[in-house]
Amino acid sequence: MKRSPMLPDSPPSPSQKPRFRRWRFLLGAALGIGTFGFSAVILTGVGLYAHLSANLPSVDALQHYKPPVVSRLYTSDDQLMAELSHERRIYVPIRAIPPLVRNAFIAAEDQNFYSHGGVDPLAMLRAGVTDIVSILTHQGKRPLGASTITQQVAKVMLLNNNSLTIERKVREALLAMRIEHTLSKDRILEIYLNGIYLGNGAYGVEAAAQTYFNKTLDQLSDAEAAMLASMPKSPSNYNPFLHPKAAMWRRNWVLDRMGETHAIPADEAQQAKQDPLVPQGQVRFGPLANSEWFAAEVRRQLTSLYSEEQTTEGGLDVHTSLDPHLQQVSTKLLREGLMSYARTHEGWHGAVGHLDSDALADWQSSITKQKKPAGMLSTWRLAVVLSTTPAVRVGWVKAHDTHTAILHKADEVWSHRSHPLQTGDLVMVEPQDDGSAALEQIPQVEGATVTLDAHTGRVLALVGGWSFQQSQFNRVTQAQRQPGSSFKPLVYLAAMERDISPSETFDDSPISFGDWKPQNYEHDNWGPTTLHDALRESRNLVTIRVAAHLGMKAVSDMAVRSGMVDNMPPYLPAALGAVETTVLREAGAYAAIANGGHSITPSLIDYIQNPDGTIIWRNQANQRTVTTENGLPVIRDGRPILASPQSTFQITTMMRDVIARGTGVRAGVGIDRPIAGKTGTSQDYHDAWFAGFSPDTVTVVWIGYDAPRSLGKNETGGHLAGPIWNGIMKAVFATHPRLDFPVPEGVTLAEYDTGRIRAIDAFKTGQIPGASVPLHGFGAGTQALTAADTGADMIPDSETDMPSSNPASTNPTKDNALDGNVPPPPSSAPPVEAPQEKANPAEGGDIGVGGLY
Repeated sequence: MKRSPMLPDSPPSPSQKPRFRRWRFLLGAALGIGTFGFSAVILTGVGLYAHLSANLPSVDALQHYKPPVVSRLYTSDDQLMAELSHERRIYVPIRAIPPLVRNAFIAAEDQNFYSHGGVDPLAMLRAGVTDIVSILTHQGKRPLGASTITQQVAKVMLLNNNSLTIERKVREALLAMRIEHTLSKDRILEIYLNGIYLGNGAYGVEAAAQTYFNKTLDQLSDAEAAMLASMPKSPSNYNPFLHPKAAMWRRNWVLDRMGETHAIPADEAQQAKQDPLVPQGQVRFGPLANSEWFAAEVRRQLTSLYSEEQTTEGGLDVHTSLDPHLQQVSTKLLREGLMSYARTHEGWHGAVGHLDSDALADWQSSITKQKKPAGMLSTWRLAVVLSTTPAVRVGWVKAHDTHTAILHKADEVWSHRSHPLQTGDLVMVEPQDDGSAALEQIPQVEGATVTLDAHTGRVLALVGGWSFQQSQFNRVTQAQRQPGSSFKPLVYLAAMERDISPSETFDDSPISFGDWKPQNYEHDNWGPTTLHDALRESRNLVTIRVAAHLGMKAVSDMAVRSGMVDNMPPYLPAALGAVETTVLREAGAYAAIANGGHSITPSLIDYIQNPDGTIIWRNQANQRTVTTENGLPVIRDGRPILASPQSTFQITTMMRDVIARGTGVRAGVGIDRPIAGKTGTSQDYHDAWFAGFSPDTVTVVWIGYDAPRSLGKNETGGHLAGPIWNGIMKAVFATHPRLDFPVPEGVTLAEYDTGRIRAIDAFKTGQIPGASVPLHGFGAGTQALTAADTGADMIPDSETDMPSSNPASTNPTKDNALDGNVPPPPSSAPPVEAPQEKANPAEGGDIGVGGLY
């Protein structure tokens, strides 16, 4: 029977459902999963970005980026003297960096620098493929970097992190892109080229050019520019001093890249590859030879003006007062004086080392391994004694060349007295022009000298000892020593300020107070003596009476206001120089006398500029101003006044005779210019001084041992320090015009008989040349000394525990008399002429606790 067409069909079997439903289901599921995954990726990326960028440093600092830059010290003629830095970097603006140098670094480090946005995807892909191949083939190579120049700036300047992690690389890339949005390409390149480390202590391209080639950037050849551009990859591995072959390979690779990127023509790149790699040796600009103490003192003063950080990293240009020629002359003369003294007084110290028989067999190799003694001069050679008979033969090596010579016979005899030379001994010698060698040694005695402008206080030369390499202790500014009789001019200046005449007489007769028995250097007495003769021959007893008459407060005030000391005990021994001062302080005090009475503050720095060239500090300590009155210029001097021009001229005139006919004759040999000065020798000959000046220049010389001990009997300031002063002043006069000491108004020059010589002195209005008027007070003997005046109870045992004075040289009836009313010698007795060079004064006696000669 047939089914009715009106009846519905039976439902289809499951296998007969439409296929599109299945695909729709699968598509919907995939879409859902994809949406979820994409959302998860987005959220994860956002979270990761937020995590990595949350603590990224701000790029705002780069907008005002100022890296640590070396500060430079210059001499008065603008020679580079020294550099102060922790990192040797010389900052150069991008416009001053030649295109050759810029393009060399771009070719080597980031050829797409001017087109990418901080990250170079192609370079990253290339580096990734290379690294994967290296890992699969087990080559063990360091992962290839793909950092752009911008990324390197981000890493070095902001992240300061060298770890090779994915997180660091992502942070670096993110920061690089931020930098690109903030700074121009040229600014980024400027920061990079000035901040990158290029080995051998050089930061930035300018410092590297000077370090490796002793050239500035604009002097570099193609090959040299490529050499610098090869260094960022690995400054140590491609260092031309340490690894010349690797450096040559890397340099040539950079030249190829420069040719490919058209930084230079390809044929020029190939030609440059033929250039030899010849670095010129690391050149450290400064300190200028023998200027180390000066530079060290400048640095100390800079750190007192600014912080240590700004001093060494602020890029300051510091212009100083140093005269480089005078500095070299002063150093040479001081060393010669110290060597001369040590030769005659210290004897031969002995060998500085010894080579055994095995080392002696190959002495050329052995001696190059020996460390040179600190303080050895550059002209000396470390040598070994090869034989002692028939003469002492020594050998040394210089620049890989072997030299031998016979030692001077006198040196052989000299050494034999204390430490006879033996084969294998290491000694210091100085080769001579005749082919022989002179035996040398580093003196134990020390010295110091300073020269400054008397009117401005500018320090022209400063030598702080034998050798800065041996001892950085600056004996000009740091050593506190007794000035001895070089202090006396301040006592006599105080007397001039009280209108006491140079021809005024004070009694030169014995003084005794308890254990204190001061004596003159010669252990004799002259009786009534003019101030002129007393200063000329440095008579201690007259000086004590002058100080007693004035009162020690007047002397102390003069010493403090002159800058010689900060404070001074009010005891009479201080008038003989029993105080402590420095060489620089004494020079400042003498400058006040030389310039007519204005106190001086010695200065080493003239002015300071910041990296932009702006003057940020100028020395104003001793400035004078110029004003106009009635159409004429008038100089206004606002400096503190120590004494009147009339008084200082009187002292200057008296001190001229100290050199002409007094204790300082050795200082004046061969000088035909107006000069004045004073010798100084402290208690027991511990210190030898000579301080003196011309109308515009002051020089002070000191000789002594760091641990005070006697320089030897009769080794006075005039004998030891005077000749050194003489040589320095001759060097000054070689470049200075002849000047006379200006005669101020209100004084008259007159010749008169002092009782010992015919002298010329300056006399103020109302003073009678050659006359001595009665004085009231100590000088007239109206009072007696007390403990408060002498300070005898304060004198150390080491200074007073000395043999009593020779009875023959004292008057026992007047031991306690200050005025010493000893009758003068009969008028018929001829005056006793003071000897120019004193010889062997009587033994014993306290010669004055500080003051001698």
